[in-house]
Amino acid sequence: MAVNSKREYERRRYEKWQARQAAADARRKRQRVIAASLVGALVIGTGVVAALTLTQDDAAPQTAETATTAPTPAPTYPARTGNGGVVPDAATAEGRTWTGTITTSAGPVEVELDGAAAPQAVANFVTLAAEGYFDGTLCHRLVPAGIFVLQCGDPTATGTGGPGYSWGPVENAPADDVYPAGTLAMARVGNDAQSMGSQFFLVYEDSTIPSDTAGGYTVFGRITSGLDVVQAIADAGTQPGSERPVQDVIIEGVEIQ
Repeated sequence: MAVNSKREYERRRYEKWQARQAAADARRKRQRVIAASLVGALVIGTGVVAALTLTQDDAAPQTAETATTAPTPAPTYPARTGNGGVVPDAATAEGRTWTGTITTSAGPVEVELDGAAAPQAVANFVTLAAEGYFDGTLCHRLVPAGIFVLQCGDPTATGTGGPGYSWGPVENAPADDVYPAGTLAMARVGNDAQSMGSQFFLVYEDSTIPSDTAGGYTVFGRITSGLDVVQAIADAGTQPGSERPVQDVIIEGVEIQ
């Protein structure tokens, strides 16, 4: 190969390498921005109990396709009060491991709850489950990028509902902000450790969820079987213009023992 031709070849190869590096840097930056912004996705509406800092949706931005057609109003669901509006006694968790099943319209999800590591969260979940608080409620939020969670536990399906009480502080949050696939954790209002209520989220792929001024998110259990059910819900995607799963996911019952 002539010297000039070789130099031109090396120059083009170097430019391609630079372009690939720039694209990779841009992709990593987008992922960081998505993860940071979605920490509002697990959040409950301001002043209302129970969302994760994954925050409640604002109106979805309009596009050329959606600007001329008004979205169909989402159905409304009545609020519920859990445990008479009183925070369940943490002693109810008994410092032990609980097992149970969250039966959804998409299939059963078996769980294990850690009453020693997160006594208030487990006492709360066990108490609400026993009185049928979650029965007939929708999993109102699916986050399929940046972080990977399905959020449930709001009887109003708006992201702002709760049991009529709030509690804290955060329990058993991971020090490294990593929530492995199968994690069961409490949602809350951003920067408010005392805002947990009934909303919780299931992690279907390993997710890094940055802590805020209140800390991380209370991990109170894990999925022992049925992660594939949650993954299938995620794979189906969301309804246009919303973060609700394509097919409504209804919690039919929760049995804990």
